[in-house]
Amino acid sequence: MSGPIRLAELGSIIGDPARAVMLCVLLDGRGHSATELSLAAGVSPQTASWHLAKLADGQLVTAEKRGRNRNFRLASRLVARTLEAMMSMAGSRSSKPHVLSERERALRDARTCYDHFVGRLGVALTDAFKKRKLIVLSEDGGLVTPSGARMFSSIGINLSAIQQSRRPFCRSCLDWSEQKPHLAGAFGAAFATRCFDLGWVRRLPGTRAVAIAPAGAKGFEEQFGVTV
Repeated sequence: MSGPIRLAELGSIIGDPARAVMLCVLLDGRGHSATELSLAAGVSPQTASWHLAKLADGQLVTAEKRGRNRNFRLASRLVARTLEAMMSMAGSRSSKPHVLSERERALRDARTCYDHFVGRLGVALTDAFKKRKLIVLSEDGGLVTPSGARMFSSIGINLSAIQQSRRPFCRSCLDWSEQKPHLAGAFGAAFATRCFDLGWVRRLPGTRAVAIAPAGAKGFEEQFGVTV
């Protein structure tokens, strides 16, 4: 299939509102049942199954067996990056301000995109890492500086293990809600995982938003000068 035809096909698949909602839910990087996704999209389970089949045929999601049920995930990190980039474009074209719901505010404050932090938290941390010269980021990638290596190792991040990963070590992504870059890549994922392990953040049910625990507010401020 030629590039333009494949692009048109993907646009048609993603362009359905119910499927777009499902894809946004799956940006949390976790597996979700068809029932969960049907509730999120506001469609019947039967309709959700049809939509999920279309997404699977388009190689945007995959299904894994869990007993009698199946859980759905995004097919790859590339799909997650593409969706986030499309949302950034959509956010930059938004011209009519509206009153944010509590759920929308939570998503803008702190959320995950597949496996790394985004939203105000992700952008603030990225800015702090760069300001303190813990990381260096460019359009082509990034690296952790020697002082950054010492800092991140002190909170239990194994940089040597991360460097063995096949995925890009460090890279910058444009945040759709903040319209500023946030940190992604293997290191961005490892940092988020460590924050969950330390109890600095916790997932909120039914959403990609995360809550910052008191220990996290203290840790982010003491270690990186980020007030949340």
